[in-house]
Amino acid sequence: MDVTASSLTPRRHTRQIAVGSVKVGGDAPISVQSMTTTKTADVEGTLAQIYALAAAGADIVRCTCNDVAAAEGLVQIVPRSPVPIVADIHFHVEMALAALEAGVHGLRLNPGNLRKPEEIKLVASEAGDRGVPIRIGVNAGSLHPDIYERFGGATPEALVESARIELAYFEEVGFSDVKISVKASSVATMIAAYRLASETFDHPLHLGVTEAGPLPGGLIKGTAGIATLLAEGIGDTLRYSLTADPVEEARAGRQLLESLGLRERKGLDLIACPSCGRAEVDVIRVANEAQAALSALELPIQVAVMGCVVNGPGEARHADLGIAAGKHRGHLFIQGQIVRVVPEADMVEALVDEAKKIAAEGVAARLAARDVSAEAEAAADRALLLDDRGLDANHGGERIERIRRRVD
Repeated sequence: MDVTASSLTPRRHTRQIAVGSVKVGGDAPISVQSMTTTKTADVEGTLAQIYALAAAGADIVRCTCNDVAAAEGLVQIVPRSPVPIVADIHFHVEMALAALEAGVHGLRLNPGNLRKPEEIKLVASEAGDRGVPIRIGVNAGSLHPDIYERFGGATPEALVESARIELAYFEEVGFSDVKISVKASSVATMIAAYRLASETFDHPLHLGVTEAGPLPGGLIKGTAGIATLLAEGIGDTLRYSLTADPVEEARAGRQLLESLGLRERKGLDLIACPSCGRAEVDVIRVANEAQAALSALELPIQVAVMGCVVNGPGEARHADLGIAAGKHRGHLFIQGQIVRVVPEADMVEALVDEAKKIAAEGVAARLAARDVSAEAEAAADRALLLDDRGLDANHGGERIERIRRRVD
């Protein structure tokens, strides 16, 4: 953990459950989930997507189990999956029972769709016999009509009441291996519902803004809701619900947790200035090229791409590695210390080369091997850049005074 995590509200303590090999709740790391978009009956296609999701940062993957062919697919998918598999159940109790027979590591039940108490209790009892946890997946768009009418809509109170009723059915058969979600497409409703749920239940909470939509709006909505709650210490596992390749969901979830200091960095964290009139290169192009080249290395490293050598190395001194653009040259730095000055055309190549060397030799060794003349060369570059902008020591004051007179 870094200083980012220590500045957040301490995480709320919850019971801990196990979804296969992944612990959820208690002191377990917050986990990332996503869901396949393939037909579950397509075993090879579904497994290919599961592997892609796992590579992007998903700890748990959900697959729909909506018919017999899907249940039969799960029989083959579960033992070959690199991560635990949760079966998504909506309307049919038979599919829940079939998914349990297929060996899934968890179930997600929608209380608004699977409504008969005797069926709910049957599934909970069967899941309990197998040690399989269940997520009570409340959704604002599919509340039971009675609850919707009683609360006058899909209010935070209505969502939590739906979860409470479902949980009571589980308790009747002695089942408590539960996590809860109270999702809504409205960010404000979602936040209020989870705050209330955190006060009502001690079960782990699965966070998400449902039906958030396509990028970039869906990503913004998901982050607004999920990050707000995580900062308040609420949440044990999460999913971005995006109208996009589900790999984007897994990647976003992982990056959010890394950004908040709630998970250790798994891969590249590229930071870059937004660019401005001070930039000496096309920062957007260089950053995109660096992102593509460095991501392929799969190194847990933070890299900075800065458009200006005057402030860049200092502003990004916390980065493991970075480069700042000067006059047709790039200043390569490690943790704020200049180690080389390279031609502008070689900036991305220099970043990739140095990243590999840091991975092989370590930061201390690379700093010891730096070009001793690089700092002086960089200082001269910075001075030249300032001089070109009319701010040299001899004439800067006079020119500024002329500008002031024009403004007056």
